[in-house]
Amino acid sequence: MSNVDWMVLIATLAGIILYGSYKGRGARNIEGYLMADRQLPWYHIGLSVMATQASAITFISLPGQAYTSGLGFIQIYYGLPLATLLLCITFVPAFRNLKVFTAYEFLQQRFDGRTRLFTAFLFLLQRGLSTGITIYAPALILSTILSIPIVPTIVITGMVVIAYTVYGGTMAVSYTQLLQMTIIFAGLITVGCMVMYLLPPDIKLTDVLHIAGKMGKLNAIDTSFNLHSRYTLWSGLIGGFFLQLSYLGTDQSQVGRYLTAKSIKESRMGLIFNGIVKIPMQLLIMLCGLLVFAFYQFNTTPVYFNQQTVRAIEKGPSGNHYHQLEEAYNKLNQEKQQKTRDYINALHQLKGTEVPTQTALTQAQREEKLAKATQEMLVTSSKAHAIRAQVVQLVKTADPTSDGNDSNYVFLNFVTHYLPRGVVGLIIAIIFLAAMGSSAGGLNALASTTVIDFYKNLRNPNESEGHYLNASRWSTVAWGIFCTSIALYAGRVGNLIEAVNVLGSFFYGTILGIFLVAFYLKKVQGRAVFYAALLAELIVIIAWYFDVASYLWLNTIGCVLVLIFSWVLQKIISLSLPQQLTSH
Repeated sequence: MSNVDWMVLIATLAGIILYGSYKGRGARNIEGYLMADRQLPWYHIGLSVMATQASAITFISLPGQAYTSGLGFIQIYYGLPLATLLLCITFVPAFRNLKVFTAYEFLQQRFDGRTRLFTAFLFLLQRGLSTGITIYAPALILSTILSIPIVPTIVITGMVVIAYTVYGGTMAVSYTQLLQMTIIFAGLITVGCMVMYLLPPDIKLTDVLHIAGKMGKLNAIDTSFNLHSRYTLWSGLIGGFFLQLSYLGTDQSQVGRYLTAKSIKESRMGLIFNGIVKIPMQLLIMLCGLLVFAFYQFNTTPVYFNQQTVRAIEKGPSGNHYHQLEEAYNKLNQEKQQKTRDYINALHQLKGTEVPTQTALTQAQREEKLAKATQEMLVTSSKAHAIRAQVVQLVKTADPTSDGNDSNYVFLNFVTHYLPRGVVGLIIAIIFLAAMGSSAGGLNALASTTVIDFYKNLRNPNESEGHYLNASRWSTVAWGIFCTSIALYAGRVGNLIEAVNVLGSFFYGTILGIFLVAFYLKKVQGRAVFYAALLAELIVIIAWYFDVASYLWLNTIGCVLVLIFSWVLQKIISLSLPQQLTSH
């Protein structure tokens, strides 16, 4: 990066951190440190919820996901509006009226301590692993930009996030996230405009969408029903509904955000704001990926985007083979650019927007010319994919621990090579801001659950507020160290945004099932739901291991199994016990 980029990056990050630390100063008790004294307005809640979800992973992996696989991933969010409605009706008033610190306190009042602790443990497990992956993302940026080893950058990034979260608590996190999302939206618009500026002058947004459509990237709605297809309309509406409902309704990193609101009304308005804005925001980020894809159709595309891996291969025994494949790919790049240009010219002729020539073509000739240009463009693209597949196999052979997925590096490669000075620093700052917001929110939730549901509940229930405040800070440090350790291995999980959602799907369905039993199956008691949850979680893991269905469906499977098993087990328990015991 240039000196200007470093100035923009450092000034943006320092300003945000100082502002958040200033707003978060003076926490004297656990209510202020973990709940921000429950005084935040709805727009704070909405932006804070979004910022906790929009980690650096979103801004690194989502454009890369769109670049490689198209818009199919967006279908994961189609269940969000319905999930938001149910949250506002049931979850929010239940949590707010009881004035709980964590969602899992509610379960002890409804069931028993064992169910509360089991559910809290599942949350700690998946959120601790997921936060580790979010810490890895900004470290990946520094490592890529500065060409330095990834391990020290992970450790440094983890230390910064820990210090920032320990000092300010929820108030600092929330106020910081408010500014973060403002800068992020401005940055996204800037990136989109810059990519359009870098495209050839005659290329419009409609041309970009035409190119992406012919390449199979505009797959935002897939109406086929296949349990093994990761992203379809049905997996998004059904599996995505259960995933979003569990994430927003039972994950303390989200619940903790709207429990800080002034009132039930403010909590609901914040969630509705998130439900309205979330899908357009994700589409905007993925559109940036499609714009980058179109840009590379007119410019030289790297055969493999992870340059650190490329350098390692070049130094190894496969170096010559790699260079041969790279040379073939570069030659094909020139053909690809010409075929894409031919397609655009044919498209403009069909639309009647081309520069007039002496030889006029009939409508049929124009359609025939477009069909031929489309076919030639697709054939060239197929050849490029074949060469790239060989490179990916070479990467896997050279490093058996790698899955060959370089989608996390697509957007970074474009930003660092093509955006002007200052804008690069702004984009890197945006990614770091997202990392700080989501990682800090995750650590804050891990600390609050550990202290409230385990430490205070089991060990020291009658200590002073200052004691619990210190315990929360030390818990934040401990979880920060754990998550940083997890980040050291996060590079092996493939596309980061997929990895986080896959990981969550192992547990979210079971956790959601427990809460739905609590809300709607009033006769089911703690013993039945506890064993139902254990059995359901075991089946979810088995279903994943044997690839019974794509990961989104695991959320539905886990939730439905908990509901069914709880009802059945409660019937069995009721029949096996004397009537006077079951009535208590």
